[in-house]
Amino acid sequence: MYASLKKNPMYIYLLLLTAGTAAALQGWNTLFNNFAVDNAGLNGLQVGAIQSVREIPGFLSLLVIYALFLMKEHRLAVFSVFLCGAGVMVTGMFPSFTGIMVTTFITSLGFHYFETTNQSLSLQYFNHLETPVVLSKMRSLNAMVNILVGVMIWGLSSFMGIPWLFAVTGGIVVLISIYAARMKPHRSDLPLQHKKFIFKRKYLLFYVLNFLSGARRQIFTVFAVYLMVNRYGYSIKGVTVLFLINNVINYFLSPMIGRAINRFGERKLLTAEYLTISFVFLAYAFTDSPYVAAGLYVIDNIFFNFAIAIRTYFQKVGEPADIAPSMAVGFTINHIAAVVIPVFGGALWLVDYRIPFVGGAVLGMMSLLCVSRIKT
Repeated sequence: MYASLKKNPMYIYLLLLTAGTAAALQGWNTLFNNFAVDNAGLNGLQVGAIQSVREIPGFLSLLVIYALFLMKEHRLAVFSVFLCGAGVMVTGMFPSFTGIMVTTFITSLGFHYFETTNQSLSLQYFNHLETPVVLSKMRSLNAMVNILVGVMIWGLSSFMGIPWLFAVTGGIVVLISIYAARMKPHRSDLPLQHKKFIFKRKYLLFYVLNFLSGARRQIFTVFAVYLMVNRYGYSIKGVTVLFLINNVINYFLSPMIGRAINRFGERKLLTAEYLTISFVFLAYAFTDSPYVAAGLYVIDNIFFNFAIAIRTYFQKVGEPADIAPSMAVGFTINHIAAVVIPVFGGALWLVDYRIPFVGGAVLGMMSLLCVSRIKT
């Protein structure tokens, strides 16, 4: 299968663009907090506001449908990666609250629009057996790029300031997008995609699973690492090592997920994810061991990669012409919780830090009930 995939121009195209956005996002995440505090002198409220602005483009994913009137989908994908890289590249030039907010919005807009078009193109250009392999390969590549960017920033930081590190990282991504723009992966024999908002009753399960997945992901993203720093005293080096271990494991395990979807099906893979994640969240809430918490973090990341089965499920039940608008709708729904969960969960944390994690376990069980309705 890999031999046939390598002959597919869209496969190489999407892998290249995936590497670009992974580098941009990892570079931004690595440098942002230090730049915001040391260079821009921002306070906690301003940093929180910027993080909220970063999620706005997730809601704007629906506009991808209308952007397709202006350019073809594969061109929108490469333009989005260019935008993402350019946003990172110029971030260091604007060490102010307004400057960082604007560059963050540009970077995030490029990232979210690429993710939407990436999901859509993956389902259009590959068959039911190839798609899980392609999506899991992208997860594996993402982990490898995270490692490489982390090592690069670690090495260059000895003789480069943060603004230059932003410029180098973003510049590499811009060059990747320019190179990819010269490629011609498009096929004209595929079904034309609807360029309108589509919301169908038969896709309701897909919408619900996306919402629950986004809500659980926010609890994990916002509170899991914070738990280890706040409760167990993990240092920056400790968190960095944990991220490194996590990315190495995901690099090797992610390709296996695609093969598992083909062998066992979406229902069994998602059942395993939701059942495991429910226990993981409960363990977060009640463990007193920093080592157990670190292990839970790695397990959490591994099983969250199973979420690609939500997309492959849609590929099997959806109409070919509905893929692009449905991926835009699904991505928007996935981000609804991004605004509510951090604030609401943070308030509950002040009452008892266990509450957000127990809530995550409840969301996992709700997902488990929903996935029992999958029929392909």
